[in-house]
Amino acid sequence: MSSELDSNEVTETLDVQGANCPMPVIKTKQAIDGLSTGDVLEVVATDSGSMSDIKGWAETTDGVELVDQVEGDGVYTHYVRKTE
Repeated sequence: MSSELDSNEVTETLDVQGANCPMPVIKTKQAIDGLSTGDVLEVVATDSGSMSDIKGWAETTDGVELVDQVEGDGVYTHYVRKTE
């Protein structure tokens, strides 16, 4: 399981385990708003819907980039970079 990003690049981790749609996306947006350009937010979720939800949100939101998504053992980890 390789990720495009070095763990040193992660600026902040957001734990939304146990939260269901739409909370992971709402919490991700709130956390990204508080970061600086270039920062990477690691989002740890247990909602399988978060894979498509966060991907869709990132694709339709200016200023953010979905760097990677990792799925394993019922935990879904998303890496989102603030680009502006």
